[in-house]
Amino acid sequence: MLKEFREFAVKGNMVDMAVGIIIGGAFGKIVSSLVNDIIMPPIGLLLGKVDFSNLFVDLSGGGYATLAEANEAGAPTLRYGLFVNNVIDFLIVAFALFLVVRWINALRATAEAAKKEEALAPAAPTTKHCPYCLSEIPIKAVRCAHCTADLSRKE
Repeated sequence: MLKEFREFAVKGNMVDMAVGIIIGGAFGKIVSSLVNDIIMPPIGLLLGKVDFSNLFVDLSGGGYATLAEANEAGAPTLRYGLFVNNVIDFLIVAFALFLVVRWINALRATAEAAKKEEALAPAAPTTKHCPYCLSEIPIKAVRCAHCTADLSRKE
């Protein structure tokens, strides 16, 4: 069982998947920082100095001024500002993945076109005909195997 697990764990696909998950997690952090620290502040400024991460609805009716106060009091809240940030996170990640998949598909299409072009290209000849007996012989032959004519001299 240990041998089977080792074979499974070191397969190429498994390692590729692990690398993808790790890079995806790091990419998610970068996107979250991009949304929270770069994109949302200017949007909040344009909408009247609104901090989206601080937008919430107090379900307890306690009238808390900030999300921190409501959290400190243990009041139930609907944090729709954080939801908006997460939706924008998702859209950016989805768009980035779309671009990566589109790029990979373009590379595949280019590789397939090159293979088709290579397959359609005429292959270099490997044989020739003896001018004396018209037998087919290797292209590098200097003497015909059938009639023994010397093919190295030019006539």
